[in-house]
Amino acid sequence: MNKNFKNNDFSDITFGRKSVRLYDENYKISHEEMLEMIQEATAAPSSVNMQPWRFIIAETEESKAKLKPLIRFNTRQNDTSSAMILIFCDMLNYELGEEIYDQAVAEGKMPQDVDHQIEAIIPYYKSFSKQEMNDVVKIDSSLAAMQLMLVARAHGYETNPIGGFEKDQLAEAFDLDKERFVPVMILSIGKAVEEGYESVRMNADKITTFK
Repeated sequence: MNKNFKNNDFSDITFGRKSVRLYDENYKISHEEMLEMIQEATAAPSSVNMQPWRFIIAETEESKAKLKPLIRFNTRQNDTSSAMILIFCDMLNYELGEEIYDQAVAEGKMPQDVDHQIEAIIPYYKSFSKQEMNDVVKIDSSLAAMQLMLVARAHGYETNPIGGFEKDQLAEAFDLDKERFVPVMILSIGKAVEEGYESVRMNADKITTFK
């Protein structure tokens, strides 16, 4: 784990966004470090802790070839990155609810009498319409995605968030049930070999109102 991230010290991390689209194609991120970064990223907030985010790491030539026609305007990232991280949200995330809450009890993070909470939460989640569930899980998964971008920077990598892809085809292309697993975004990740493209942002006082 990056020492700065572990100690919640972000002083050495630049938060300014640069759009990096070209990476060192010979640099590979180990599975151990990739899992470490995802573990750190999933400390992001989650509604009633249902953790709906799911990740597929497309890193092999075969997987990237499968992905390439689905991201026609982002092929440079696909060709050169260490990996493309496909972030999905699980529309049936509550199926793991009891396991999550049992783990929290086992680790002493919740009291034993938490059972009544999960007994209320799961039926509540089951009652959501498809659109209501979609709204909840996409917010949670987007928070995890943004945190993953910051985690990657702390580990010395750059990322590029991609929203332009064939959303109706991505899940099935990677052997997922497209009704259950809804794509949120794709992140390219790797060692940058370019400065990246700077963009402008409006001043905070223009978009903020104090009342």
